[in-house]
Amino acid sequence: MASEGFVMLILWIHLSWYCKTDTSPTWLTQSRYFQEVLHPRQQMRAFLSMWRMDPHIRPYVIRAGFYSIYRLGHIIIDWPLITCLVERWWPETHTFHVLVGEMTITLQDVAIILGLRINRPVVTGTCVLDVAGLCGELLCVIPPDEALRGSAISIRWLCQQLSTPAPDADEIALQRSARGFILSLIGSFFFADKKGVHLWSWERLHVGRPDFGRSAAYPAPPFPHALHDDDADVVPGYVADGVDDVLPVQEAIEPEGEPEPTLPLGCRWRVPLTRVHNLSGVLLLYRDQLDAQTSDQVLWQPYIGELVDQLPDICLATQDIWRTMSPFICFEIVEWHRPERVLRQFGMHQEIPPACSYEQQLHRVDARGRHQRDWSSYHAPYIALWETRAGRIITSPSMVGFMDFHNPYMQWYRRITRRFMTPPLHRDDMRFHTTAGITRVLVS
Repeated sequence: MASEGFVMLILWIHLSWYCKTDTSPTWLTQSRYFQEVLHPRQQMRAFLSMWRMDPHIRPYVIRAGFYSIYRLGHIIIDWPLITCLVERWWPETHTFHVLVGEMTITLQDVAIILGLRINRPVVTGTCVLDVAGLCGELLCVIPPDEALRGSAISIRWLCQQLSTPAPDADEIALQRSARGFILSLIGSFFFADKKGVHLWSWERLHVGRPDFGRSAAYPAPPFPHALHDDDADVVPGYVADGVDDVLPVQEAIEPEGEPEPTLPLGCRWRVPLTRVHNLSGVLLLYRDQLDAQTSDQVLWQPYIGELVDQLPDICLATQDIWRTMSPFICFEIVEWHRPERVLRQFGMHQEIPPACSYEQQLHRVDARGRHQRDWSSYHAPYIALWETRAGRIITSPSMVGFMDFHNPYMQWYRRITRRFMTPPLHRDDMRFHTTAGITRVLVS
């Protein structure tokens, strides 16, 4: 159990541990741990470049609930911003520890930004599959050995086989093509892309946020319905700072009279960005802005008013589940959903949360060397918790105003975490010098 002391049990070498005093080790601030920007892999751009969705399979992708992900397209990630968020993520609490309290990505964010169904059974089981037989049954094609890597299938091979159905293809053939497209889309977005975290940050935080003039305090681009595809898509070869040239366009053919569905909130970021809208990503600048963060720079409830009125039904379905205190399971991975620690994101008053159970063994579990394990049996207790998710809905009185410095929650929060990433008197060789640390020294 997390104690009233510091909750940082895993990341003992986390840079914030050394940034609490003016005498932070020189090796830390001059090392790659302090200056290096993360660059995880991305596959969405490559997928959209090689596989433009055939309009005849569009109705099947819509009915399966993945069309919004396709329409979201590829967003160029601001990796310094992602790096700053990773620095503030604590596995013990499954939340970001920012200056004004804890925040996290909730089921509400997933539903509203991405338009995905959230109240469904877990995705788990075993990876011991007859991949060739399964492909033959569902896709009517059998992959050669060079297109397989374990139980993974080459997206390029799937594209070559299924991306262009015949003009006279029947419904069965179109369904097979749609299955291949959805399989490739899942592999490109859900397992190899970080745009969900990126869009969450743009919706709630001021750091690195493109300026579109929605309001002086919280600028944002127009709602998706206000965008025309000719305006939102850019010509081939043009690369902007935020969105590049592989945006999906509006299909000219609408089979069976299938109308364009209402898009989720994340699609409003599907516009070209320039450096006028968004500063070039600077790690030190972002760290300094988060270290100097004030309460009015956090948008605790971005999904209100006319934005909610224009959202598709899938975004607002089963809203009570948004606040379930339950584990998320995907094969070997188990991560806890902790809405009780971020009630301000739901417009509720935040009390001191109960001590969270830190299950260190979950962070040590991976699939390496365990391909024959049945994860549905291994994680049966957590699956049972997810299946009873409706019985663990957190609630609290409505939030009134901002939480002040002397609020009991803020006093408790300052005791259990490290809120600053940059050493107070740190000076870099760059022209930009942080100011939040100097302010802290002067105030103290």
